[in-house]
Amino acid sequence: MEDEMLRDQRRLVELIEAEGWAVTDVELSAYDSPWADEDDPEATVTITARKPYDDGNDDDDDSPYRVK
Repeated sequence: MEDEMLRDQRRLVELIEAEGWAVTDVELSAYDSPWADEDDPEATVTITARKPYDDGNDDDDDSPYRVK
C-alpha cells in the first residue's frame, strides 16, 4: 500500500512539473481516518511549488527598492 501512495505522490509531482512549476517540497502523510468506519488508511499530499511569472514591465520599473 505504501508503494501505491508513493506512486500517486510521484504522479502528482509529474503533473505539476508538466505545467511549468518547480516543486520545492513534498510531504506525504498516511493515517487511519478517525471519521471513516473502514480500516483502509488514507493519505494526504502537501506539495509546495513555485513558478515565476513575467509581468512584462522589467525595463519600466523605477522602484528605488528594487536591486538592478
